[in-house]
Amino acid sequence: MTNRRTWSVAATLGLFIALGGASFAESPEWRPLFDGKSLDGWEHVGPGKFVVEDGRMKTEGGMGLLWYSGEKFGDCVIRVVYRTTTERANSGVYVRIADKPSEPWFAVHNGFEVQIADGGKPTTRTGSIYTFAPAENQPSRPLGWNTLEITLKGDRIATRINDAPVADFDAATLTDDAATKEGPGDPSRHPRPKTGYIGLQNHDAGSVVVFKEVSVRPLEK
Repeated sequence: MTNRRTWSVAATLGLFIALGGASFAESPEWRPLFDGKSLDGWEHVGPGKFVVEDGRMKTEGGMGLLWYSGEKFGDCVIRVVYRTTTERANSGVYVRIADKPSEPWFAVHNGFEVQIADGGKPTTRTGSIYTFAPAENQPSRPLGWNTLEITLKGDRIATRINDAPVADFDAATLTDDAATKEGPGDPSRHPRPKTGYIGLQNHDAGSVVVFKEVSVRPLEK
């Protein structure tokens, strides 16, 4: 498709080096967006909800969206530590949500989803930028704890899971007339802004996913 560009795992690793991967340890400290006690700073839209249990957020029902309302994020690294509870569990981390969402589908069509769903085809499995860029690697631990890092720099979105590169997407390839989708419920293909809100998806009643960390830090200047 003319509106999509993908890279190999080696190219993805190269992107992280180009973005300053070797100097990330010298970047500012991680700032937690979840305090382990409450959903302060977060808002939920759509069916279902998130609950806090034992210092962790857990999905219930759906399809809904829990989004961080405190600010929009531009160039940064987002770190999410999560665990799936069944092999069919489905969730996702949304980035670049263009405006405050009034319902969950706004994030689908006006943001990008980094998928959490083990199995399936590369463009819709864990670590992919859902339908835009495939997961070139499968380093996630089904039913175990995983660390997902999402690097945002300009139009580029790159993902790592458990310190292994997974997907890379250049959103500059999107155009206003790029309407091609993989399926009828898939995201719109128009460009997204370079800053936006972030969110977590509660997909359905049978997809229970637990999150114990959501943190962010700016990229090294």
